[in-house]
Amino acid sequence: MKPKYIIIIVLSVLALIIALQNQGIVTFHIFFWTISMSRILMMVGFLLIGFLVGLLIAQRSKSKKSI
Repeated sequence: MKPKYIIIIVLSVLALIIALQNQGIVTFHIFFWTISMSRILMMVGFLLIGFLVGLLIAQRSKSKKSI
C-alpha cells in the first residue's frame, strides 16, 4: 500500500474520532445574535474562516511583492 493512502486513512480515522468526541451543542453570542450548533461544525467553520483569511493575506502579500 502506498504511503499516501496510509496517511489519508490515518487522517480520516483521526478526523472521525474528533468528530465523534465533539458532538455536543455549543452556544455562542456574536453581537446581538445567539448561535447554537454542533461543536464539530463550529470547529470546521472556524477552520475554513482561518484558512480563507490566511489565503487572502498570502495573496495580498504576494501581489505587493510583485509591484
